[in-house]
Amino acid sequence: MIRTWQLTKAFGEHTVLRDINLEIRQGEVLCVIGPSGSGKSTLLRCLNGLESATTGEVELDGERLDTHAPGINAMRAKLGMVFQHFNLFPHLTVLQNLTLAPRQVLGLDEATADQRAYKLLEKVGLLDKAHARPENLSGGQKQRVAIARALAMEPEAMLFDEPTSALDPELVGEVLAVMEDLGREGMTMVVVTHEMGFARRVGTRVLFMDQGRILEEGTPEQLFDDPRHPRTQAFLGQIL
Repeated sequence: MIRTWQLTKAFGEHTVLRDINLEIRQGEVLCVIGPSGSGKSTLLRCLNGLESATTGEVELDGERLDTHAPGINAMRAKLGMVFQHFNLFPHLTVLQNLTLAPRQVLGLDEATADQRAYKLLEKVGLLDKAHARPENLSGGQKQRVAIARALAMEPEAMLFDEPTSALDPELVGEVLAVMEDLGREGMTMVVVTHEMGFARRVGTRVLFMDQGRILEEGTPEQLFDDPRHPRTQAFLGQIL
């Protein structure tokens, strides 16, 4: 579904991604781990066209992702994105946050967009918050709304950029539970995370990145129980 070939991204003299070759299959839950500053978030932003590659290519469904092409927004709509800090519109209700893009981008009428939004809010356990403002929600509730908002566009895949890193520890579980349900339902997901338990339990494949490169990849069992690269061993030894 998603493929990169020799993907490199530099900001001025600073190279953040180096020759990333990656294939993500439909229905796969790919968890990306590694130290801060290793290029994980930049990789996600290149996958959905928020950042353009310096060199190399990104393909979605066999079509090259060109951030300057007229059809970039249609391609980007295939990938739902959930950020660390929710990025909800504070002046809109939860319902309005979910229906804005489906109405403006997909052209849904109000009734259809509302129906889809209510169904998704029920899915993430927040139907009773449909008319609340983001300021009246907990961090975990905001992130669940953000997931529902991304799903409202009916994407082919979901990208998560450390979705629990800004949450209080007791709120992490409610967000991970929603993501785990999505994985069980067959949603293709790429998850940048520090939640090793989630990566082990839900991931079908785990990548370890450091200094802009993929140093090791494998099943959760392979990577966590028998890491081969010395840098992976050192990283996991510090956090597990």
